Amino acid sequence: MRFLRADHLHVKAIFFAGVVLLFAAECRAESVEDVIKKVVDNLNGKSAVMEISMTVKTRRTERTMKMESYSIGQKKSFIKVLYPGKDAGITFLKVDNSMWQYVPRIEKVIKIPASMMLQSWMGSDFSNDDLVKESSLYDDYNHSLISETDREYIVDLHPKPDAAVVWGKIRMSVSKEYYLPTKVLYFGEELNLVRELVYKDVQPYGDRFYPALWIMTPKSADKEGHETRISVSSAVFDSEVDEDYFTKRALKRFSK
Repeated sequence: MRFLRADHLHVKAIFFAGVVLLFAAECRAESVEDVIKKVVDNLNGKSAVMEISMTVKTRRTERTMKMESYSIGQKKSFIKVLYPGKDAGITFLKVDNSMWQYVPRIEKVIKIPASMMLQSWMGSDFSNDDLVKESSLYDDYNHSLISETDREYIVDLHPKPDAAVVWGKIRMSVSKEYYLPTKVLYFGEELNLVRELVYKDVQPYGDRFYPALWIMTPKSADKEGHETRISVSSAVFDSEVDEDYFTKRALKRFSK
């Protein structure tokens, strides 16, 4: 009876261990989805009103622009350039996956087509796709946990088969303290590293923590020495934003 009981306990232990491992694997898979969802929510909020400056540096030049932006989640955003004078009044509107630009100098509204989503935005190392946020990190990618420490997760995002996305892979480091990204690596279709985005200087804005400095660095040889920095001067999250900003009429109306 003693040996039977030991065998019986051994079988139960193996079964219990298997259940625990299976449960842990399921929890881990769910936790990766939760991590990305928290990141998306923390970066966007229900709404956001910001004043930002953007410094574009190349091997030969450096220039700074100042802007104000209004957004509701990932679906609607409006940006107005305030400085320098030659660009002041240029506005951008994004509604769902469509994007327009208004240029006061020629008094014309320009529709930005999908084919230009990877083009540089205002001569920076950010793209039109970054502005439009056409692809959803949560909905358009499958997520896998690569590693985990006491301080951060490292997650790979691979595009779903039918997703209309521009990246072959994204690797994201996520702070466990704030559930905000600290570094994001963007890979092309051939899985070559195209650019790196670093988030720094997390600050409190009301009840929300948010990175006050973003640094985008292209990794191609022809852009060595290039860098774009976005600094957040002020930000208000989760307040009511006037819906009038998100109509095509707003492009010209709010450009003055």
